[in-house]
Order: sequence, then structure tokens, then C-alpha cells
Amino acid sequence: MSVDGYIDDTTDRRLMLSDAADLDRVDAERAGCDAILIGAGTLRRDDPRLRVGPARQAQRQARGLPGDPVRVILTRTGELDPAGRLWREGGTRLVYAPPAGAAVARVRLGGLADVVALPDPPDVPAGRLPDLPAGRLAELVALLADLARRGVARLMVEGGTSVHTQFLAAGLVDELHLVVAPFLVGDPAAPRFVGPAAFPQDATHRMTLAEVRPIGDLALLRYLPARSGPPPPPPGA
Repeated sequence: MSVDGYIDDTTDRRLMLSDAADLDRVDAERAGCDAILIGAGTLRRDDPRLRVGPARQAQRQARGLPGDPVRVILTRTGELDPAGRLWREGGTRLVYAPPAGAAVARVRLGGLADVVALPDPPDVPAGRLPDLPAGRLAELVALLADLARRGVARLMVEGGTSVHTQFLAAGLVDELHLVVAPFLVGDPAAPRFVGPAAFPQDATHRMTLAEVRPIGDLALLRYLPARSGPPPPPPGA
């Protein structure tokens, strides 16, 4: 994110926050996971492939794993473009949506993905900060339980704003990796790292800072939202 907390701007082109070294770090994190999850908004805006680089694909295959982690999309409406890059290549792709959205996704995608219907979350009263631990918890727990049944033990949640907000507000994050880019966006219409919510990680429930690492002119901050005892050492230590 930028120094002022944005993960993109409002132009038609994707805002590059990371450099080559950080993108390689992200590739290594992806290679160490069983699945990668993004929201439908990120899928539409960035048209990502969510794949691992060839060298790390070969390393995964040498360990008896698929070359790429499972690619997971979380959507409300199911309105997904079957022409996107994510659907053009092999590998396992899963789409999770409430029942109505799941029905739409099955029609739009055909056999391009396995579509799973999730329980409908309750409505949030108007004028109130979303109480996501109550409002979305059943949905997210059902998603995680289904992934676990499929053998997913380590999930990387890449975004965007709505997905970050839901997982953090529901208290379902084990580690938070923030990479801060040394510039400001300053556009209130641009997407932020998170949106409004009643977060459990508040001023009286502070996260544990487990690592600070410079990456060129970027800074990686690795937080543990909830943990007892000392933080684990940085990866590779």
C-alpha cells in the first residue's frame, strides 16, 4: 500500500506499488501456500493470473505438488468474465458465492471452475459499522472449512479492500504482511487497504510486530494479529 493506505489509484492502469524484489518475495509466498484467494473486484480490475513463476513451479512439482496453488475467487454476485486470464490456463480454480451468486457464476463460467454456494450472511443495519465477525463469519468459516476438506492448509489472501476487511474483521488472519511504498496517492475515491468495519485489532488489542524488512525503498511490516508467546522468527532465519 502507499504511505496513506491506498492499494491502487483511479486511473485505468494498475498502480505499481511493488518493485521486482518484492514481486519475487510475493512469488515465494505464493509458492509456499496451498491456495491464493482474491475478491471479484480485484479479479475484474487487475485480470491476474495468480500463478507461480516457472522456477518455483518446478520446485513445487519436485515435492509432488501442483505447479500452482489452488486459485480462489470470492464473489457476491457471480458476475465473472469467463474471458479473463485466470480461466485460460490449467490448475484448480474455485469460486465461492452466496447461493444466488453461485447460480450466476455456474452459468457464466460453465466448467471453468468449481463453484461452491456459501450461506447467505445477515444484513447489516443502515448507519452502523459492519459487524463482520457476526455478519460474515458463517460465510467465511464455511469457505475455510471447504478449502480444508480439499487439502488447503495454508491460504494466502491477496485482496482487495473488501476481502481484506472481511478476513481481518472476522479475526481469521494469522499473519498480516504489509509492504509500504514511499509515496502518497491522496485520492479519496481510490481503493484503500481496508474499509470501515468493527475490527478486533483495535487500540486495546494491538497486533504483534514480528518483522520489519527493507526491500529497496519499500518496507515490509509483518504483523501477528492475535498470538500468545514470542513471535516466530522471520522466514529463512
